[in-house]
Amino acid sequence: MGALGLVTLLACLSVGSWGKIFTRCELAQTLQESGMDGYEGYSLANWVCLAFYVSGFDTAAVGANADGSSDYGIFQINSGWWCQDDRTPSENLCHVRCQGEGARGHWAAGGSVWGAVLQRPGPHYLGDDWKKRCEKQDLTEWVEGCDL
Repeated sequence: MGALGLVTLLACLSVGSWGKIFTRCELAQTLQESGMDGYEGYSLANWVCLAFYVSGFDTAAVGANADGSSDYGIFQINSGWWCQDDRTPSENLCHVRCQGEGARGHWAAGGSVWGAVLQRPGPHYLGDDWKKRCEKQDLTEWVEGCDL
């Protein structure tokens, strides 16, 4: 799969308005098929571990932050930087809406948000939840038994 296809898939996984909750293996298979194993130097298990701890594999997850911003989707994209949610000031670096009417097309058609987010090296993007719960851990359980 090309880079645009990968980014498009990840954009679809990140939008908070679709409401799909993946199983662990379902997400692992989807991410593997999309070329995420080894992306930015991180194993597939790292991405699955991150998704579990930040969203519970839920594409509709929305998290509130102390600074007033919100995080959206399976990988919790922050509204203070990457998208606009009409509730808080945003850099809106990708010039798209976080959720709601019009968001799906922006996120899925070109994947500009994921393209920008994933250009940041791993730990900067993966964040505190990943550092506390996934970094330097044995992550085999996250992909074990998934028939990859």
